[in-house]
Amino acid sequence: MKILGLFRHAKSDWGDPRARDFDRPLNERGRAGAAIMGRHIRDHGVQWNRVLSSPAIRCAETIELACHASGQPVKVNWDRRIYLASSVTLADVLREQDDDPSAILMVGHNPGLEDLIFDLVPDDGTSSLRDAVEEKFPTACYAVLELDIDRWADLRDRCARLVHLTRPRDLDPALGPAF
Repeated sequence: MKILGLFRHAKSDWGDPRARDFDRPLNERGRAGAAIMGRHIRDHGVQWNRVLSSPAIRCAETIELACHASGQPVKVNWDRRIYLASSVTLADVLREQDDDPSAILMVGHNPGLEDLIFDLVPDDGTSSLRDAVEEKFPTACYAVLELDIDRWADLRDRCARLVHLTRPRDLDPALGPAF
């Protein structure tokens, strides 16, 4: 069995219309969300053997703030292919992981992360967590999947169970959508 964590970058700033998408930083709500989720990820208790991330500024800031808040620095493996990647590309990145770490945390973007959940977790009507992802996989959301595989190279559709899902607003309602 392998464990896959998916952590979507926190809320980014759209204030500079000249900024490239890749270069957008986090906004104030995003910084708060990254910090609270960093503490939650630490407290959830999975020991991540490898962290893979898009190098986009909003992902880098999300990891930096999450690690700072959790008091647990991590080595990040930056992979440009994760930036705005499709679920197919994300699965390929996972299949290529050598030395078969038991638990990988991937930090990236939607719709790729959300679609990866839909590809890996069967829609059999029994997962309320999968239903929640269908509703929305918001910024700074954290999901954990257990995969029925022995090697990352064996990753295939419908091989996982979604066992954990937390959104920033679950921990602090002020970090939810503004109405």
